[in-house]
Amino acid sequence: MSSTAAPSISAPTGGPSLPQERRLVTAVPGPRSRELMARKAGAVAAGVGVAVPIAVVAAGGGVVVDADDNSFVDLGSGIAVTSVGNAHPGVVAAVTEQVAAFTHTCFTIAAYDGYVAVAEALNRLTPGDHEKRTALFNSGAEAVENAVKIARKHTGRQAVVVFDHAYHGRTNLTMALTAKNQPYKDGFGPFAPEVYRVPMSYPFHDGLSGPEAAKRAISQIEKQVGAANTAALLIEPIQGEGGFVVPAPGFLTALSEWTTANGVVLIADEVQTGFARTGAMFASEHEGIVPDVVTTAKGMAGGLPLSAVTGRAEIMDSAHVGGLGGTYGGNPIACAAALAAIDAFEHDGLIDRAREIGDVLLGRLRTAQTTDPRIGDVRGRGAMVAMELVDPATGEPDAALTGKVVRHAFEHGVIALTAGTYGNVVRFLPPLSIDDALLHEGLDVVLEGLATA
Repeated sequence: MSSTAAPSISAPTGGPSLPQERRLVTAVPGPRSRELMARKAGAVAAGVGVAVPIAVVAAGGGVVVDADDNSFVDLGSGIAVTSVGNAHPGVVAAVTEQVAAFTHTCFTIAAYDGYVAVAEALNRLTPGDHEKRTALFNSGAEAVENAVKIARKHTGRQAVVVFDHAYHGRTNLTMALTAKNQPYKDGFGPFAPEVYRVPMSYPFHDGLSGPEAAKRAISQIEKQVGAANTAALLIEPIQGEGGFVVPAPGFLTALSEWTTANGVVLIADEVQTGFARTGAMFASEHEGIVPDVVTTAKGMAGGLPLSAVTGRAEIMDSAHVGGLGGTYGGNPIACAAALAAIDAFEHDGLIDRAREIGDVLLGRLRTAQTTDPRIGDVRGRGAMVAMELVDPATGEPDAALTGKVVRHAFEHGVIALTAGTYGNVVRFLPPLSIDDALLHEGLDVVLEGLATA
């Protein structure tokens, strides 16, 4: 059976050596990007969407370059994945060396140093100085699902408590844990049982203090679930897809105290917030909480698929031998990338850089808010910042306006992402390798889109 190979798209050398500039050579998407999108339509399942319809050939620093030689300012980092940049030299070197040595053995068949080294690093870096253990997987959803498995095994209980606006993944169990129906859950049920949802602290919408919001949530858990039936309370310290919701001070602390008092495993989903993104290595640190279990992924491995569950030794060790694992979990190439990325987070000043980026984002957006009542709220920490858009006459979420702003940004050479249960949040997740000039230019374009919408 003969076949014809699809035409390839040649790429320049990636990495931060790329010109750090916004450059539009064609209208976007350009002709070569449109060619790829046409091929996608004939080859890729329709359910796999593409938010920015371009054919990427190189990326690094703070830019993404397409096949038509357009250079976009990247304010999304592949959803907080390429925090160290799309082609960090240390990651590239480590991956290249590992590929030349071996690509796979399956750690549960034959062990290797990289897996153990990543586990040691995570045990050291995650909040708390207690004894810890780690298991590695491939995606954030896998990590969350395994964290729930472990909590149920440890406690002998079944119920899992999650929150309004939460996002935890797209597997059957994590769809149940996720709050938003479209596009994540619609038509894909029935979902896993014994999942209970309670109200989140969302200061812009509920006006409650942290302790007040926690009292509301805890009361609902105790009345509708029962503390003695609850295996785990699962929460994002700052919600991601839900709209970068930063809970009011004291909310996480009160929940942590309640879980400790009732033998409930506190799982912090740090998949999006982890690894310097919020101006701390982990977002839990901002509230001073020490989760029993932490799930990580996204920014950990510089763009390669790797996730982890790290937790108290007595909890993690409760799973029987063979109960945790997976063919590709802790792949040696991904582990090599993670070790290099972790080195960059610790030694390249990226935590401080995240804070600097946050100062720019929050400062400029709050200044814009003073003159534009459509900006209902500006919030976030570090390089994880959101602008929530509303109808100023009613205060209702304005998803249509949000879509126009992001579309304008794309057409003018800036990649920006939306978020939020109501679809009315523009989220900013620039790579920590972006320079100030590009960051300001990208913001200029986004705010210009808001002004002209």
